[in-house]
Amino acid sequence: MSATRYTYLGPEGTFTEAALRTLPEAATRELVPMVSVPAALDAVRNGEAAAALVPIENSVEGGVTATLDELASGEPLMIYREVLLPIAFALLVRPGTELSEIKTVTGHPVAQPQVRNWLRKHLPDAVWESAASNADGARLVREGRFDAAFAGEFAAATYGLEALVTEIHDAENAETRFVLVGRPARPAAPTGADKTSVVLWLGDDHPGALLELLQEFAVRGVNLMLIQSRPTGAGIGNYCFAVDAEGHIADRRVGEALMGLKRICPKVRFLGSYPRAGVAVEDVRALRRGTSDGEFTAASDWLARAQDGRA
Repeated sequence: MSATRYTYLGPEGTFTEAALRTLPEAATRELVPMVSVPAALDAVRNGEAAAALVPIENSVEGGVTATLDELASGEPLMIYREVLLPIAFALLVRPGTELSEIKTVTGHPVAQPQVRNWLRKHLPDAVWESAASNADGARLVREGRFDAAFAGEFAAATYGLEALVTEIHDAENAETRFVLVGRPARPAAPTGADKTSVVLWLGDDHPGALLELLQEFAVRGVNLMLIQSRPTGAGIGNYCFAVDAEGHIADRRVGEALMGLKRICPKVRFLGSYPRAGVAVEDVRALRRGTSDGEFTAASDWLARAQDGRA
């Protein structure tokens, strides 16, 4: 395995590359762009790279399905870190192009909902066609296949384009969350401001099936930050659920919730416990009464005494 190589969703000039370069260790790694999320993750699975950075969630569009599906299937991988990156698009064109001349536009599918209103107002007749990534859209514009691409302004120089319009976004403070993924290993120690990600499969479809999963978290005071259903491929109505929960697997409340889920789910895939990006320990909400590690330990001790006739 190459311990110095990180892959990412390419080509050069993507928001993913920009997010990866915010990591301190990126300066000492070989950063290799890949054509897709599966390609970036497969490089980790087959030992060609130590880790991959891929997008997993957008504050406007929600979960990035290609990443969620890839982490839920195939050889297991683990998330070790997350990165939050503010997102604003630039309209990249070949030098000299005027706004009135733009008839075709491109960008990553996740970009379209973030610029839909701007398009409706400024380019109502332009035809949109999705690209593999925003940077790949810029490449296609350079080759003359589209008139304009929505991408990061920083991609203009890479592809010999110019930013005709900058700071385009329908939603203020839009962000995309990226995750650094590697092969499974022991999670880093808890920081006090952590997140745990899992994928859960329902045993059978019956009234209250999803509620039963959620109750395993709720009764232990574990707050959920994301839950998204994804088809399993086994037929209509068969779903698994990608879940992000506050806390670390080493926390008693989180560990016991995962044990409860393992008892009732036919399959549970642990995707990692890792520090939350942009959240300091002092900003983490106070735990509900009865959900701290000390209270779990005290309850366990009480049960042992009761079983021994000393309660």
